[in-house]
Amino acid sequence: MELRVIEKTDTELRIEVAGEDHTFMNVLKGVLLETDDVAAATYDVNPEQSGGQTEPVLTVKSKSGDPLDLVGEAADSITDQTDALRNAVQAA
Repeated sequence: MELRVIEKTDTELRIEVAGEDHTFMNVLKGVLLETDDVAAATYDVNPEQSGGQTEPVLTVKSKSGDPLDLVGEAADSITDQTDALRNAVQAA
């Protein structure tokens, strides 16, 4: 996975997430939207309406806190959830 920051302010982040599709981006967006400090989270993968962009672009707006840190925390949460699922499957 390759990340490229397109734009970053104290409360907003636009980042390209190369090599991913709707499957991962929907999970990431969902976890972000469950986070108290996130005001908004969305992504775009439509190259025809995005000036030829072909990789997903994630946009995160924070209520408080660094939006890049919030993406990192969301990634940690996804890892924890998939670890819990793996453990449950192995225990079954």
